[in-house]
Amino acid sequence: MSSLPAGWYKDPADTSTQRYWDGEGWLGKAIPADAVPPDGPPPVEVEPAPVPPVPPPAVVQPQHPAAPPPGWPAPPPGWPQQQHFQAPPPPPPGWHPQAGAQPPHAYFYPIPVAHPHGMALAGLGQRLVARLIDIAVVLVLNIVVNGWFAYQWWRDFHPILTRYMDQVQAGAKPDYPVGTERMATLQMTIILISTLLWLLYEAPAIAGRGQTLGKMMMGIRVVGLDSTEPIGFRRAFGRWAQLGLWSLFWWCLVGFVVQLLDSLSPTFDSRLRQAWHDKAARTVVVAVPDGAQPTVEATPGGDLPGGPR
Repeated sequence: MSSLPAGWYKDPADTSTQRYWDGEGWLGKAIPADAVPPDGPPPVEVEPAPVPPVPPPAVVQPQHPAAPPPGWPAPPPGWPQQQHFQAPPPPPPGWHPQAGAQPPHAYFYPIPVAHPHGMALAGLGQRLVARLIDIAVVLVLNIVVNGWFAYQWWRDFHPILTRYMDQVQAGAKPDYPVGTERMATLQMTIILISTLLWLLYEAPAIAGRGQTLGKMMMGIRVVGLDSTEPIGFRRAFGRWAQLGLWSLFWWCLVGFVVQLLDSLSPTFDSRLRQAWHDKAARTVVVAVPDGAQPTVEATPGGDLPGGPR
C-alpha cells in the first residue's frame, strides 16, 4: 500500500493532466494540470444500461381467408378461392384498443349490392316521379267525383270569407271565421271520398301487377321479398293503409306530416330503399326495364345477406 495520501496529483502517464489518487489507485478521468480540481474525489459516473437488441419481425405464413358466417352468400363467381395476406405487426407494449372499437371482418370480399330476385332496386328519382304521377291521377279523379261536394263547401265558405275580408279592409277587428256544421260534414265527406279513391286506384294495381300508372311509366314495380308472384289484395291493402289511412287526419295536419315522413323514409334505408309502408308489407320496389323478366326465383331469404328484415 502506498503512503501517498489521497488527493489530486499529476498523472504519471501524462504530466499535462492530473488525476485523483485515493491511496490505492487512480480514480475518475484526468483533468488539465492547470485546472482547479474539485474538493474530494471526482463523482462516480454511472454507465448506461445496455440497450437490448430488437428482435427481427416474425414472418407469418400465408393463410386462407375464413369462411363467411352462416347465412351469408357465397363469394361472387370468379372470386379467388384463396387469398394470401400477411398479418399486421403486433401492437406496441402497453397499447390498448379504444372503447367501442370493432374487430375486422373475417371475410375478404365486398358486401354484394342487393338485387332482389335478380332485379336492381328502383332509383329514388324514379319513385318520386312515379308518386307525383299517381298524385296527379288521383287529383283528377277527385275533381270528377268530389267536384260537387267541393263546390257546395265553397258556396258555404264564400260568405264567411267575404265578411272577414270586408272587416279587415274596414279596419275593424275581424271576427274569427267559423265554419258551419254543413261545411264540416262536407269536409269530412271530401276527405273520405279522396281516401277511398286513392285506395281503389292503388291497392288493386299493386295487388295484381305491382304497378300503378306512375310506376308503369317509370319502369318500376313492387314485389314481395319472398316471391315475384303478385302480392295479393290483402298485402297490397296493408301496404297502402300504412300510408293512405293517414289521409283521414289531414284536417289537423298530422296525417300530412306522417305521410311526408313515410315518403322520405327510403332515403334513410341504404340497403333496400324501403319506405315504412314497404317494411310493413315486406315489399321492395325494383326497376324493371322494358321486356325484362325476373331471372332469379327468390328463396325465403332472397339473394339478400341475412334474409329479409
